[in-house]
Amino acid sequence: MSTAPLKRSLTLRGHRTSVSLEEPFWRAFKEIAQERGEPVNALAARIDAERAEGTGLASAIRLHVLAHYVTRAEAQTP
Repeated sequence: MSTAPLKRSLTLRGHRTSVSLEEPFWRAFKEIAQERGEPVNALAARIDAERAEGTGLASAIRLHVLAHYVTRAEAQTP
């Protein structure tokens, strides 16, 4: 499996942008959007709006993915 980031285009509130993420993060990001029943672009737009100043969108998406799975793991821990 390649760990090189892959650039993909997203549309955030009508504006096209590119984001580079490693394939495992793209897969996880898409799975999270699907679980929530929302388009990837909508989830990306929400993450973009909520990210801390100075945090790039790719980093914010990675942190969102990580937080999602950490929260899930904590919920499953007895």
